[in-house]
Amino acid sequence: MFKLLNYWRCFFPVWAVLLLAGWSCGEKKKEAKKKPKTETIADLGALPRAVTDPADNATTSEKVQLGRLLFFDPILAGNKDVACATCHQPEFSYAEFLETSIGVNGVGRGSKRFFQNPNDIPFVKRNSQSILNAAFNSIKNDEPYHPESAAMFWDSRAKSLEEQALFPIKTFEEMRGHGYQEDRVVDEVVTRLKAIPEYRRLFATAFNGDTEPVNPNNLAKAIAAYERTLIANNSRFDQYMRGDSSALTTGEKEGLNLFLKAGCAKCHSGPMFSDFKLHTLGVPDTPNRGESDTGGDKNYGFRTPTLRNLRYTGPYMHSGAFKTLDQVLLFYEDLAGGKIENPKVEMYQMDTLINDLNVKFKDIDRIVEFLNALNDDSFDKTIPGKVPSGLPVSGR
Repeated sequence: MFKLLNYWRCFFPVWAVLLLAGWSCGEKKKEAKKKPKTETIADLGALPRAVTDPADNATTSEKVQLGRLLFFDPILAGNKDVACATCHQPEFSYAEFLETSIGVNGVGRGSKRFFQNPNDIPFVKRNSQSILNAAFNSIKNDEPYHPESAAMFWDSRAKSLEEQALFPIKTFEEMRGHGYQEDRVVDEVVTRLKAIPEYRRLFATAFNGDTEPVNPNNLAKAIAAYERTLIANNSRFDQYMRGDSSALTTGEKEGLNLFLKAGCAKCHSGPMFSDFKLHTLGVPDTPNRGESDTGGDKNYGFRTPTLRNLRYTGPYMHSGAFKTLDQVLLFYEDLAGGKIENPKVEMYQMDTLINDLNVKFKDIDRIVEFLNALNDDSFDKTIPGKVPSGLPVSGR
């Protein structure tokens, strides 16, 4: 018995030390796990000075000229009343100052646009995203860029500018209307274009060598080629990232640091300030639609939008729920506090990254000040004086 007691006296301290050490180590691991990673300016980036074309659609002046005319010509709409430019206006960075757009059966421009009576056409489902810099969608730091797989739309349902170009033409409330079935309307548009001598000439020049140059594939390529020229890649932030330390003010630099500290760059990262992933944040639905929008994953997930040129592209979020950047940041402050503004969304659906947000009311003005350094107004705003169809430029 004496020997047994001595054995335990010798063993216990070692066992206790190991147990305590293991417990302490576990606590440290828990603490390390709780502490979120703080992004740095290296997680952001300047936009490239040049655009990358897909292998099968090199940009040419002829394609761009054709694409511009098509973009502003309502000949692409079922009722010939809406153009791409109706909801993507140059003065608003190729977005629109409406919560959600009025497409088919609408009259007027911008905030003065309204539905004609009688009307049975709904509002467009989501806020009109800016086409500006869409040529850089899905770009990441220090990785090869593939324009053929660039994410488009709030739900990323299209890959590449070429693929997205025909979606609005086929969408009922955007451009198609009642007159044509979804699977037939593009063929109808192509037939119309073939009947216009100027378009036949422009297509033949832009796609020299094609036996039937006026076709759906070339229609998409021409629009995409034009959209690929709509870039704003020389903001003061871009200049700062390229080495001009005086490009940002002291307040903007402070706002940049607060932007990173608050956890904004966990999603708004890279040169486009977007990870191009779907995130569920419980953003309120638009009152313009009767149904609740469940997003690209049917779990209320929407793609992270770019933060570039925000001065001109409000209102914000997929539903246009917030008119100002201050309102957006107040939403994120509430989100960090556990508030969910969409009653249809449950806590278990919410993105876990919200646990790492730390947006504070006192920092909002400085963060907005930094976001304004991402604006660049030096993009092409040229509007054709007329279009080959003879219809009103940009639609009714």
